[in-house]
Amino acid sequence: MRNNFLSFNCAWLMLLVSGIVQANDSWPTLSNGPSQAVHGGVGLIQTPTARMAEEGNFSFNYTDNQQYRFWSVSIQLYPWLETTARYTDVRTRLYSSSEAFSGDQTYKDKGLDVKLRLWQESQFLPEVALGFKDFGGTGLFESEFVSLSKRLGNFDFHLGLGWGYLGAAGNVTNPFCEVRDSFCTRPGGFSGQGGKIDYQRFFKGPASVFGGISYQTAWQPLLFKLEYEGNNYIDDFAGELPQDSRWNIGATYQYQDFTFDLNYQRGNTLGFGVHYAFNLHQAEQYKIKPPMIPVSTERSDIPASINFNTLISNLYYNAGFVPRGVHVEGDELIIHGHSIAFRDDEELTERVGRAIAAQLPAGLKTIRVLEYSGTLPLVEKVIDADSFIAAVSYDVLQPDLRSTYIRQEPSLKAVEGVRTADVSGFYTNSEFFWVQSFGNPEQFYMYQGGLLLAGGYHFNDKFRLNGTAKLTMLDNFDQFNFKVDPLDTALPRVRTFVREYVTRSRLSVENVYGHWQNQIAPSLFAQAYVGYLETMFGGAGLELLYRPVDSNFSVGFDLNYVKQRSFEKEFAFFDYSVLTGHINVYWQPEFLPDTRLTFNIGQFLAKDKGVNVDFAKRFDSGMIIGAYAAITDASAADYGEGSFTKGFYLSIPFDLFSVRPSKGRGNVPWVPISRDGGQPLNRPVKLIDVTEIRSPFND
Repeated sequence: MRNNFLSFNCAWLMLLVSGIVQANDSWPTLSNGPSQAVHGGVGLIQTPTARMAEEGNFSFNYTDNQQYRFWSVSIQLYPWLETTARYTDVRTRLYSSSEAFSGDQTYKDKGLDVKLRLWQESQFLPEVALGFKDFGGTGLFESEFVSLSKRLGNFDFHLGLGWGYLGAAGNVTNPFCEVRDSFCTRPGGFSGQGGKIDYQRFFKGPASVFGGISYQTAWQPLLFKLEYEGNNYIDDFAGELPQDSRWNIGATYQYQDFTFDLNYQRGNTLGFGVHYAFNLHQAEQYKIKPPMIPVSTERSDIPASINFNTLISNLYYNAGFVPRGVHVEGDELIIHGHSIAFRDDEELTERVGRAIAAQLPAGLKTIRVLEYSGTLPLVEKVIDADSFIAAVSYDVLQPDLRSTYIRQEPSLKAVEGVRTADVSGFYTNSEFFWVQSFGNPEQFYMYQGGLLLAGGYHFNDKFRLNGTAKLTMLDNFDQFNFKVDPLDTALPRVRTFVREYVTRSRLSVENVYGHWQNQIAPSLFAQAYVGYLETMFGGAGLELLYRPVDSNFSVGFDLNYVKQRSFEKEFAFFDYSVLTGHINVYWQPEFLPDTRLTFNIGQFLAKDKGVNVDFAKRFDSGMIIGAYAAITDASAADYGEGSFTKGFYLSIPFDLFSVRPSKGRGNVPWVPISRDGGQPLNRPVKLIDVTEIRSPFND
């Protein structure tokens, strides 16, 4: 009765405050938005709140409270969705009981959190959020919660109801237990081999009310916090932790992009934290750009004969556009080439158009720009010269550059009307690579870095021979001792020989293959390849892709017959072979802005069948946050620890590290556990990447 009375009065108080207080949009907060809690994610100290950070906020967090250390990354993907990935170091436990296996390394655990805003704060109603903590793993801190937040001047009031870790004290009756008895008890353990979402435990077992207050001081960098938590720490993974009080207090101080926490928890424990935050939308690098070429509406004094040397020079140095061929036909100027600098398509088009318009005689009315990727003409931009010149010279009241040109499938007339430069001959390339792995028994962080040295020969614009050598300069994978050789594995060893492949030689052959590609019909592209295709497999394959210009939907398929490469001899093969391939669907849904969903449906390298789902969110800076998961007919027991393949990645455009405009990007992956199920072939070329400029997502 007392617990129900407490719940009723707390809820009544929250609604009363919500009803009489008008939301104050000018309420001061830290410049990086609401502060992070101990476990990562916006919150007070140990408890989450309904608050959300600004969309695009990326916060890297380290917190310490004696028994636990937490490393976490919290990302505000959408205004209504917060995601958090976390590693926990449990100081009171060892990674394993075998010293030969993991030495004296303490226990490490992975966790994922998600919080969704159900209702945005209004004049009379509080912000409302629903959250799930540590929902896909071993569940050390597994919790579900509903939280409400309401502002009153410099105070922010929070009230929540939690289950699992947040509700262990059971200070109120679980409301779902009143509806069905199965909600009264929370099942223990975890399903599969860990890593799976245990829906059957959601909102079950004891429940607790939690809440608190934050106070923004008149000194902007300083924020005070007070919270009441619903956990009793009796069954904590680190062992039963003494709790002299359920009230926690803390302070937060911000200096530029860094935030520092100091708190006192459980009436006996001092904790602290350091956070670094920036916004993925707003991340930028100062640029040194050539000035825009001025264009005048007076074209009568422009010579009838174009100075092609000046035109080519202006295109290259001012627009970062490399011409392959230029041709005048009737009242049209047709130019072929590819972009090497500007990621923004509208800026690129304006610069190319200005470079041409500055020399365009009055008799030429249309500019056709065919943009290439490699040797494939992918997009034709048809520019109305008069409208374009009027817009860029501000000869109209409201200039609209985008309305002066169209993007379309390259026309046969434009493709065949220009004689382009011969592409045959040798080429070379080099780039850095970095491979990393977290949470290993021998070392928490393992890495490999070095150079990829590529080169080849173009026979013509459709066929080439390519090879890549891998030079390892830094690595510690020689400390990787875990092998599954003595284990009874149900799946073929298609990826778990990674140690043997990575450490076999400082200089190794990454791939050597012949490659053919072409556009075989409007919006339909094809490629075929044969040779040593990746580190672990070689063979032959083909791919088709249907991708219309500026379409949010593309579809294709790939089919590959491959054999496993030997890690004992550079160019030899093991006996294992497989036919692998997928139907590939790429979709940019309108209801999720700047988002691409990819579905790869088919057979993977271990002959397991299923689907890999990839989610990618692009921000204004060009950075992309992605996550993927492969669900196949391989059982959790067959797959092993982790239950199924999953991973995350951050894709960063090189443009953010250069003071000059540039293209290209690098990926920073995070794969919690990699096993043999749900593993695709790492094809050396993918048509979705080759045809990127037809419906840009990465750039």
